[in-house]
Amino acid sequence: MQVKTFDEYQQVYRKSVEEPEAFWAEIAENFKWRKKWDKVLEWNFTEPKVEWFKGAKLNITENCLDRHLENNADTPAIIWEPNDPSENHRILTYKQLHDKVCQFANVLKNNGAKKGDRICIYMPMVPELAIAVLACARLGAVHSVVFGGFSAQSIADRIKDAECNIVITADGAERGNKNVPLKSVIDDALVQCPSIKRVIVLTRSHTPVSMIKGRDVWWEDEVKKVETQGNPDCPAEEMDTEDMLFILYTSGSTGKPKGVVHTCGGYMVYAGYTFANAFQYQPGEVYFCTADIGWITGHSYIAYGPLTQGATVVMFEGIPTYPDAGRFWDIVDKFKVNIFYTAPTAIRSLMSFGDDILKGKDLSSLTKLGSVGEPLNEEAWHWFNDKIGKGKCPIVDTWWQTETGGFMISPIANVTPLKPGYASLPLPGVQTVLVDENGKEIEGNGVSGNLCIKFPWPGILRTTYGDHERCRQTYFATYENMYFTGDGVLRDEDGYYRITGRVDDVLNVSGHRIGTAEVENALNMHSSVVESAVVGYPHDIKGQGVYAFVVSPDKHGNEDITRKDIIMTVSRIIGPIAKPDKIQFVSGLPKTRSGKIMRRILRKIAEGDTSNLGDTSTLLDPGVVEEIKAGAL
Repeated sequence: MQVKTFDEYQQVYRKSVEEPEAFWAEIAENFKWRKKWDKVLEWNFTEPKVEWFKGAKLNITENCLDRHLENNADTPAIIWEPNDPSENHRILTYKQLHDKVCQFANVLKNNGAKKGDRICIYMPMVPELAIAVLACARLGAVHSVVFGGFSAQSIADRIKDAECNIVITADGAERGNKNVPLKSVIDDALVQCPSIKRVIVLTRSHTPVSMIKGRDVWWEDEVKKVETQGNPDCPAEEMDTEDMLFILYTSGSTGKPKGVVHTCGGYMVYAGYTFANAFQYQPGEVYFCTADIGWITGHSYIAYGPLTQGATVVMFEGIPTYPDAGRFWDIVDKFKVNIFYTAPTAIRSLMSFGDDILKGKDLSSLTKLGSVGEPLNEEAWHWFNDKIGKGKCPIVDTWWQTETGGFMISPIANVTPLKPGYASLPLPGVQTVLVDENGKEIEGNGVSGNLCIKFPWPGILRTTYGDHERCRQTYFATYENMYFTGDGVLRDEDGYYRITGRVDDVLNVSGHRIGTAEVENALNMHSSVVESAVVGYPHDIKGQGVYAFVVSPDKHGNEDITRKDIIMTVSRIIGPIAKPDKIQFVSGLPKTRSGKIMRRILRKIAEGDTSNLGDTSTLLDPGVVEEIKAGAL
C-alpha cells in the first residue's frame, strides 16, 4: 500500500489516474470483507451518485479490531493521557479495546439501539468516546458526534436534523482548568428533542447532574448489567459497503449546519490507505493526533484510519497550554511519540511562548510531523521543522475536508520533496483540477484558480443527511461534472499546490469551518442587533479571526458591555469557537441596490487594506463605506 520513492509515487499516481478502478480495487484487497464487490465503482456527478465496491459486505470494526487479535492482541491500541497530568494515564490493547467495544455495543442493544438508528455522542476526549463510536459502528447504528464545546442549541439542531433516538454523554468534561457541564447542556438541548428515548451518562467529572427516570441511565450501571448477563461478545453486524457509517455536521454558507454522510466501505479504505501512506506508518510506531473526535480529523485519524492499520494512537483529553505550554512536548517525551499530528493554530500558539518551554523535553523519538486544518504558514513551518523536528522530521502538511473523508493533497513522509507553505501534490487516486470562474479548466503550472476534483475517490461524501439537493447544490452544481472544494489554490512552477483560502462565505477559524451566515444568525438574535455582517481577517494564532460589523442603535450607552452581551449570545447559540474576535458598531452596511451586502469591501477593511476597495459604484450609499473605514478596529 505504501509508496517508497518519489519515482514510485509518480508511477503509482499515473496508474491511479489512468486506471482508477483497478488502483482502488488493489488497495481494497488489504482490508477484510465478508463478501467482495461485484463492481468497483458506479458514479455520476450530476445527481450526484457515487457507489464504491458495489455489492461488498463488511463491518468496519472487524478491520479496526478483530483482524488484529490473532497477531497483535497485546499491542497498545489507545494510550490515553488525561487533562490533569497527576492523574494516571490508561493503555488499552487491541484485545481490551475489542472487549470494551463489544461490551458497550451490548449496552446499546439493551437500550434499544439497532442497525440504522442515529445516535448522538457528546463526550469528553476519553477512551469511552472512541469505544462509543466503534460500538455504534459494530451494531450498524449511525453515529453523529458533536464536539464538546458546542452549545445546547447547536446540539438540538443536530439531534433534530438526524432524528436521533439515543444520546451518549458524560456528567462533565475537564478542559484545562475548566469544567464543562456536558450533561446539563444536553438537558437544555433535549427540551426541544422528543425523538430521544435514552441518555447514557458516563461518570467523568463527578459533577452533580439531574437524571430523569425512564430516560437517563449511568454508563457504569449498564455495563454491570451486561457483565452479569455473561455474554461479552457482540458479533459485528454485516453492513453493505454503501450503508451509512456516520453523519458529521459541518458549517455551510446558510445558517443551518449540514450533515455530511460517510458510508462504510469506501470511507474505510480511504481513511486507512491515506493514513498508512502519507505518514508511512510502520508497525510499533506511536502516533499522536491532537484533534478531538468531535471533528473529522478525530474520526479519520484517531478512531478509524490508524486502527484499521493496527497502529498505537495517543489520545489526549486536555489542551496544549495546561498546566503549561509544554504539555504536548511532555506527552511526546513520556510516550516516546514517533508521529505527531496537530493544527497550525496550536503550532502558532506554542511558538508565541518562546523556546524555554522546550527545555528538558526529549523529542528525539519524533520521526514525522504533520499539520491539519488550514495552511501552515512559512514562519510556523520553520519553527515546527527546526525546534520540534530538529530538521530531521518531514512535515506532512495535509489538505482535506470533512466532505473528503481523508487527505487529498499532502506530502508523503520521506518521499515527497517539501516546500514550506505548500500542501504539495495530490495523493494517488485524487484527480485535482483548477478552474476559472466559468468552470473552464486552467492547465499548466504557475497558475491559480478554484480547486475542483474531477473523479470520485472512495472517501467522498455521499449526501447531506435528509437533503440530497443541498449536497448537489453545494458541491456539484457550481461546475459541471466536478466536485467543487470551495477553496482557491495556486499551482506553482513545479505543480505544487498552495491553498489560498475559502472562496465562499465560510471562515476557517483554528482549522474549523464556520459559516458566516451561521454567525450572523446568532448575532442577529441579540435584542439590540438590527443587522450584521461577518467576515474573516488574518489572525496571528487562529489563522482567521471573526470580524463582525454590527448595526445596533441601542447600545445602552456602553459599547463594551453590549459587545460582551453579543459575544455571550453567539457563545450560547453556537458555542465559544464562533465568538467574534472584533465587533465594530456601524450605522449601516455597504449594500448593492438589490440589497446584497458587499462582503468583499468589508473583508478588505477587516484586513486593514483600504487602499483599493474596488468598484463601489453599485452601492446604494457609498458614504457608509467611509464611515466604516474611519471606525475600523
